[in-house]
Amino acid sequence: MTEQLTRLLDIMARLRDPDSGCPWDVQQTYATIAPYTIEEAYEVADAIAAGDMAALREELGDLLLQVVFHARIAEEEGEFDFDAVARAIANKMERRHPHVFGAADITDDAAQHIIWEELKAAERASKAAREGRQASVLDGIPSALPALMRSEKLGKRAARVGFEWPDVDGALAKLDEEVAELKAEVANGDVKRLRDEVGDVLFSVVNVARHLKIDPEAALRDANAKFERRFHAVEAGLAAQDKDFSAASLDEMEAHWRRAKREP
Repeated sequence: MTEQLTRLLDIMARLRDPDSGCPWDVQQTYATIAPYTIEEAYEVADAIAAGDMAALREELGDLLLQVVFHARIAEEEGEFDFDAVARAIANKMERRHPHVFGAADITDDAAQHIIWEELKAAERASKAAREGRQASVLDGIPSALPALMRSEKLGKRAARVGFEWPDVDGALAKLDEEVAELKAEVANGDVKRLRDEVGDVLFSVVNVARHLKIDPEAALRDANAKFERRFHAVEAGLAAQDKDFSAASLDEMEAHWRRAKREP
Protein backbone atom coordinates (compact mmCIF):
# COMPACT_ATOMS: atom_id res chain seq x y z
CA MET A 1 0.00 0.00 0.00
CA THR A 2 1.38 3.40 -0.93
CA GLU A 3 2.30 5.99 1.65
CA GLN A 4 -0.40 8.43 0.53
CA LEU A 5 -3.14 5.79 0.50
CA THR A 6 -2.18 4.75 4.02
CA ARG A 7 -2.29 8.42 4.99
CA LEU A 8 -5.77 8.80 3.49
CA LEU A 9 -7.06 5.74 5.35
CA ASP A 10 -5.63 7.11 8.61
CA ILE A 11 -7.26 10.48 7.99
CA MET A 12 -10.65 8.84 7.49
CA ALA A 13 -10.19 6.80 10.67
CA ARG A 14 -9.50 10.00 12.61
CA LEU A 15 -12.45 11.81 11.04
CA ARG A 16 -14.73 8.94 12.08
CA ASP A 17 -13.39 8.70 15.63
CA PRO A 18 -16.50 9.07 17.86
CA ASP A 19 -14.55 10.99 20.54
CA SER A 20 -12.13 13.23 18.65
CA GLY A 21 -13.36 13.09 15.05
CA CYS A 22 -15.46 15.43 12.93
CA PRO A 23 -19.12 15.48 14.09
CA TRP A 24 -20.39 15.54 10.51
CA ASP A 25 -18.23 12.64 9.35
CA VAL A 26 -19.08 10.58 12.43
CA GLN A 27 -22.83 10.75 11.83
CA GLN A 28 -22.69 9.71 8.16
CA THR A 29 -23.98 6.34 6.91
CA TYR A 30 -23.80 4.46 3.62
CA ALA A 31 -27.14 5.99 2.65
CA THR A 32 -26.27 9.59 3.52
CA ILE A 33 -23.01 9.62 1.57
CA ALA A 34 -24.28 7.60 -1.41
CA PRO A 35 -25.54 10.77 -3.19
CA TYR A 36 -22.06 12.30 -2.84
CA THR A 37 -20.54 9.14 -4.34
CA ILE A 38 -22.78 9.46 -7.39
CA GLU A 39 -22.10 13.19 -7.67
CA GLU A 40 -18.34 12.67 -7.55
CA ALA A 41 -18.51 10.07 -10.33
CA TYR A 42 -20.30 12.58 -12.54
CA GLU A 43 -17.72 15.24 -11.72
CA VAL A 44 -15.01 12.83 -12.87
CA ALA A 45 -16.90 12.44 -16.15
CA ASP A 46 -17.21 16.22 -16.49
CA ALA A 47 -13.47 16.69 -16.02
CA ILE A 48 -12.77 14.05 -18.68
CA ALA A 49 -15.23 15.68 -21.11
CA ALA A 50 -13.55 19.04 -20.54
CA GLY A 51 -10.07 17.57 -21.01
CA ASP A 52 -9.05 19.23 -17.73
CA MET A 53 -6.31 17.03 -16.26
CA ALA A 54 -5.90 19.13 -13.10
CA ALA A 55 -9.62 18.84 -12.42
CA LEU A 56 -9.54 15.11 -13.23
CA ARG A 57 -6.78 14.54 -10.68
CA GLU A 58 -8.81 16.37 -8.05
CA GLU A 59 -12.10 14.66 -8.90
CA LEU A 60 -10.51 11.21 -8.89
CA GLY A 61 -9.27 12.01 -5.39
CA ASP A 62 -12.78 13.01 -4.34
CA LEU A 63 -14.13 9.74 -5.78
CA LEU A 64 -11.43 7.72 -4.01
CA LEU A 65 -12.44 9.40 -0.76
CA GLN A 66 -15.96 8.05 -1.24
CA VAL A 67 -14.61 4.50 -1.54
CA VAL A 68 -12.50 5.01 1.58
CA PHE A 69 -15.50 6.46 3.43
CA HIS A 70 -17.79 3.51 2.64
CA ALA A 71 -15.03 1.02 3.46
CA ARG A 72 -14.36 2.72 6.81
CA ILE A 73 -18.01 2.48 7.84
CA ALA A 74 -18.00 -1.20 6.88
CA GLU A 75 -14.81 -1.78 8.88
CA GLU A 76 -16.38 -0.17 11.95
CA GLU A 77 -19.36 -2.51 11.57
CA GLY A 78 -17.10 -5.55 11.26
CA GLU A 79 -18.16 -6.24 7.67
CA PHE A 80 -15.02 -5.62 5.59
CA ASP A 81 -12.22 -3.08 5.19
CA PHE A 82 -10.52 -1.20 2.36
CA ASP A 83 -8.01 -4.00 1.88
CA ALA A 84 -10.88 -6.46 1.30
CA VAL A 85 -12.39 -4.09 -1.28
CA ALA A 86 -9.08 -3.86 -3.15
CA ARG A 87 -8.56 -7.62 -2.93
CA ALA A 88 -12.04 -8.35 -4.29
CA ILE A 89 -11.66 -6.11 -7.34
CA ALA A 90 -8.12 -7.40 -8.00
CA ASN A 91 -9.41 -10.99 -7.91
CA LYS A 92 -12.26 -10.07 -10.23
CA MET A 93 -9.95 -8.39 -12.76
CA GLU A 94 -7.68 -11.45 -12.85
CA ARG A 95 -10.69 -13.76 -13.21
CA ARG A 96 -12.19 -11.72 -16.04
CA HIS A 97 -8.90 -11.48 -17.98
CA PRO A 98 -7.88 -15.13 -18.41
CA HIS A 99 -5.91 -14.21 -21.54
CA VAL A 100 -3.65 -11.96 -19.45
CA PHE A 101 -3.49 -13.81 -16.12
CA GLY A 102 -4.24 -17.34 -17.36
CA ALA A 103 -3.84 -19.62 -20.35
CA ALA A 104 -6.78 -18.42 -22.47
CA ASP A 105 -6.00 -17.22 -26.01
CA ILE A 106 -7.91 -14.04 -26.91
CA THR A 107 -6.63 -11.96 -29.80
CA ASP A 108 -9.14 -9.13 -30.35
CA ASP A 109 -11.62 -6.83 -28.61
CA ALA A 110 -14.69 -8.72 -29.87
CA ALA A 111 -13.52 -12.03 -28.41
CA GLN A 112 -12.59 -10.34 -25.16
CA HIS A 113 -16.06 -8.80 -24.92
CA ILE A 114 -17.69 -12.21 -25.39
CA ILE A 115 -15.52 -13.81 -22.69
CA TRP A 116 -16.15 -10.85 -20.36
CA GLU A 117 -19.92 -11.17 -20.71
CA GLU A 118 -19.80 -14.95 -20.28
CA LEU A 119 -17.78 -14.60 -17.09
CA LYS A 120 -20.14 -11.93 -15.75
CA ALA A 121 -23.13 -14.16 -16.52
CA ALA A 122 -21.48 -17.05 -14.66
CA GLU A 123 -20.85 -14.76 -11.68
CA ARG A 124 -24.50 -13.66 -11.67
CA ALA A 125 -25.69 -17.28 -11.84
CA SER A 126 -23.39 -18.22 -8.97
CA LYS A 127 -24.68 -15.32 -6.88
CA ALA A 128 -28.30 -16.30 -7.56
CA ALA A 129 -27.55 -19.90 -6.54
CA ARG A 130 -26.00 -18.73 -3.27
CA GLU A 131 -29.13 -16.68 -2.61
CA GLY A 132 -31.37 -19.65 -3.38
CA ARG A 133 -33.17 -18.13 -6.36
CA GLN A 134 -33.34 -18.56 -10.11
CA ALA A 135 -30.93 -16.39 -12.06
CA SER A 136 -32.36 -13.80 -14.43
CA VAL A 137 -30.87 -12.41 -17.61
CA LEU A 138 -31.49 -8.97 -16.10
CA ASP A 139 -29.67 -9.63 -12.81
CA GLY A 140 -27.00 -7.16 -11.77
CA ILE A 141 -28.33 -4.02 -13.50
CA PRO A 142 -28.40 -1.50 -10.63
CA SER A 143 -31.76 0.12 -10.01
CA ALA A 144 -29.98 3.31 -8.91
CA LEU A 145 -28.54 3.94 -12.39
CA PRO A 146 -29.87 6.98 -14.25
CA ALA A 147 -33.06 5.80 -15.93
CA LEU A 148 -31.82 6.44 -19.46
CA MET A 149 -28.63 4.46 -18.88
CA ARG A 150 -30.53 1.63 -17.20
CA SER A 151 -32.98 1.44 -20.13
CA GLU A 152 -30.08 0.90 -22.51
CA LYS A 153 -28.57 -1.82 -20.32
CA LEU A 154 -31.91 -3.61 -19.95
CA GLY A 155 -32.37 -3.59 -23.73
CA LYS A 156 -28.84 -4.82 -24.38
CA ARG A 157 -29.15 -7.62 -21.86
CA ALA A 158 -32.47 -8.81 -23.31
CA ALA A 159 -31.04 -8.62 -26.84
CA ARG A 160 -28.27 -11.07 -25.93
CA VAL A 161 -30.84 -13.85 -25.56
CA GLY A 162 -32.67 -12.98 -28.78
CA PHE A 163 -35.40 -10.73 -27.37
CA GLU A 164 -34.74 -8.14 -30.03
CA TRP A 165 -35.90 -6.68 -33.35
CA PRO A 166 -33.78 -7.87 -36.29
CA ASP A 167 -33.09 -4.29 -37.40
CA VAL A 168 -33.75 -0.66 -36.57
CA ASP A 169 -36.99 -0.64 -38.56
CA GLY A 170 -38.65 -2.75 -35.89
CA ALA A 171 -37.46 -0.38 -33.17
CA LEU A 172 -38.72 2.62 -35.14
CA ALA A 173 -42.09 0.97 -35.70
CA LYS A 174 -42.36 0.35 -31.96
CA LEU A 175 -41.54 4.02 -31.33
CA ASP A 176 -44.29 5.08 -33.73
CA GLU A 177 -46.72 2.76 -31.93
CA GLU A 178 -45.82 4.20 -28.52
CA VAL A 179 -46.11 7.80 -29.77
CA ALA A 180 -49.59 7.01 -31.11
CA GLU A 181 -50.59 5.55 -27.74
CA LEU A 182 -49.24 8.67 -26.01
CA LYS A 183 -51.30 10.91 -28.30
CA ALA A 184 -54.41 8.88 -27.46
CA GLU A 185 -53.80 9.29 -23.73
CA VAL A 186 -53.24 13.05 -24.12
CA ALA A 187 -56.81 13.17 -25.44
CA ASN A 188 -58.06 11.06 -22.52
CA GLY A 189 -56.22 13.11 -19.88
CA ASP A 190 -55.51 10.23 -17.46
CA VAL A 191 -52.37 11.34 -15.58
CA LYS A 192 -51.19 7.85 -14.60
CA ARG A 193 -51.67 6.52 -18.12
CA LEU A 194 -49.88 9.56 -19.52
CA ARG A 195 -46.89 8.88 -17.29
CA ASP A 196 -46.83 5.25 -18.41
CA GLU A 197 -46.97 6.19 -22.09
CA VAL A 198 -44.28 8.86 -21.78
CA GLY A 199 -42.06 6.23 -20.16
CA ASP A 200 -42.78 3.80 -23.00
CA VAL A 201 -41.86 6.44 -25.58
CA LEU A 202 -38.57 7.19 -23.83
CA PHE A 203 -37.73 3.49 -23.54
CA SER A 204 -38.48 3.05 -27.24
CA VAL A 205 -36.21 5.97 -28.17
CA VAL A 206 -33.39 4.31 -26.22
CA ASN A 207 -33.95 1.09 -28.19
CA VAL A 208 -33.74 3.02 -31.48
CA ALA A 209 -30.49 4.62 -30.33
CA ARG A 210 -29.12 1.23 -29.32
CA HIS A 211 -29.84 -0.20 -32.78
CA LEU A 212 -28.08 2.77 -34.34
CA LYS A 213 -25.10 2.24 -31.99
CA ILE A 214 -25.60 5.70 -30.52
CA ASP A 215 -25.08 6.25 -26.80
CA PRO A 216 -28.43 7.75 -25.73
CA GLU A 217 -26.90 9.36 -22.64
CA ALA A 218 -24.26 11.12 -24.74
CA ALA A 219 -26.83 12.07 -27.37
CA LEU A 220 -29.12 13.65 -24.77
CA ARG A 221 -26.16 15.37 -23.14
CA ASP A 222 -25.29 16.92 -26.51
CA ALA A 223 -28.92 17.92 -27.04
CA ASN A 224 -28.96 19.57 -23.60
CA ALA A 225 -25.81 21.51 -24.44
CA LYS A 226 -27.30 22.56 -27.79
CA PHE A 227 -30.50 23.74 -26.13
CA GLU A 228 -28.52 25.65 -23.52
CA ARG A 229 -26.35 27.32 -26.19
CA ARG A 230 -29.36 28.36 -28.27
CA PHE A 231 -31.31 29.57 -25.25
CA HIS A 232 -28.37 31.75 -24.22
CA ALA A 233 -28.48 33.19 -27.75
CA VAL A 234 -32.18 34.02 -27.26
CA GLU A 235 -31.33 35.76 -24.00
CA ALA A 236 -28.51 37.68 -25.68
CA GLY A 237 -30.76 38.67 -28.59
CA LEU A 238 -33.45 40.00 -26.26
CA ALA A 239 -30.87 41.84 -24.15
CA ALA A 240 -29.53 43.53 -27.30
CA GLN A 241 -33.06 44.87 -27.79
CA ASP A 242 -33.24 45.97 -24.14
CA LYS A 243 -35.90 43.35 -23.46
CA ASP A 244 -36.33 40.45 -21.09
CA PHE A 245 -38.67 37.49 -21.33
CA SER A 246 -41.53 39.23 -19.56
CA ALA A 247 -41.58 41.92 -22.26
CA ALA A 248 -41.04 39.65 -25.27
CA SER A 249 -43.67 37.80 -27.26
CA LEU A 250 -43.36 34.14 -28.14
CA ASP A 251 -42.91 35.13 -31.81
CA GLU A 252 -39.94 37.33 -30.87
CA MET A 253 -38.36 34.56 -28.82
CA GLU A 254 -38.94 32.09 -31.64
CA ALA A 255 -37.25 34.44 -34.12
CA HIS A 256 -34.11 34.56 -31.96
CA TRP A 257 -34.27 30.78 -31.57
CA ARG A 258 -34.41 30.24 -35.35
CA ARG A 259 -31.49 32.63 -35.75
CA ALA A 260 -29.49 30.64 -33.18
CA LYS A 261 -30.26 27.38 -35.03
CA ARG A 262 -28.69 28.78 -38.19
CA GLU A 263 -25.44 29.45 -36.37
CA PRO A 264 -22.78 26.69 -36.42
